[in-house]
Amino acid sequence: MINFFNFFKDRLSEIALLTLEHIELTAMAVGLAIIIGVPLGILLTRYKKLSAMVLGIASIIQTIPSLALLGFMVPLFGIGTKPAIVALFLYALLPIVRNTFTGVEGVEPTLIEAGIGMGMTNFQLLYMVELPLALPVIMAGIRTSTVINVGITTLCALIGAGGLGQLIFRGISMVNANMILAGAVPAALLALFLDFLLGQMEKLLSQKN
Repeated sequence: MINFFNFFKDRLSEIALLTLEHIELTAMAVGLAIIIGVPLGILLTRYKKLSAMVLGIASIIQTIPSLALLGFMVPLFGIGTKPAIVALFLYALLPIVRNTFTGVEGVEPTLIEAGIGMGMTNFQLLYMVELPLALPVIMAGIRTSTVINVGITTLCALIGAGGLGQLIFRGISMVNANMILAGAVPAALLALFLDFLLGQMEKLLSQKN
């Protein structure tokens, strides 16, 4: 353990830089998944016949092994951050779309009827009734996507995207346990921190609503 802490201290600047790369990859992929996934989930509540097909396709993507999906991206986008972000985005999409659809669909019909009785438009119903009530479920999907992506991002080092996976794979090739831990421990702590941060954000938004 002492050797690990000494190793960690000696490589602190490199670990910090790789952690920032890890956060950047995760944030871009999850942010893109939120921008596309939340409206798509809402759209599926309006066109329910499409929901089974769209969620089915997203589920199939989730079953593709991470390394295989990253491998599929390389011929299409080359190596580096672009294929990594596309692959991470695809993995992040299902929990966000599914939870948005489930959350909005689960709003009590009586509350919607009450809003219609008050003269609310469809947009007002969505913004003032459905989304606030569905927010905890939507945030749960975002938290799940984020935690999953932090783990999968470590594999993106194999296609030259950077991140903490560089230390892990370098440590494996050199049979260096300290180097493996220097990548794995910050990645695990990052997943826990982001999950906590999003949980606090969820509470804050719920209180405002």
